[in-house]
Amino acid sequence: MTAHIERIRLTGTPPGHHVRLAEFGEEIGSLQREQLLAYGLTAQQTLTVLQQRPMTIVLYEHMELALEHSIAHHIWVEEEARVPG
Repeated sequence: MTAHIERIRLTGTPPGHHVRLAEFGEEIGSLQREQLLAYGLTAQQTLTVLQQRPMTIVLYEHMELALEHSIAHHIWVEEEARVPG
């Protein structure tokens, strides 16, 4: 079976899914980007989505981080998906 990587918004990731952080969208300002990096959110970081409402909460490296949807919507993640055939 062949696998491909699907890139989606963090806000589009259902709770319980494991994804890798691909990149921060350009809509995220430099100060917010620096804060996210200071919290340890880096490219290729594995995240587990715990919930999407009322805020997006992710778990990574034994830490939970709550993100406003206006920020989480501009974080791109990758989830491996199986391709039939």
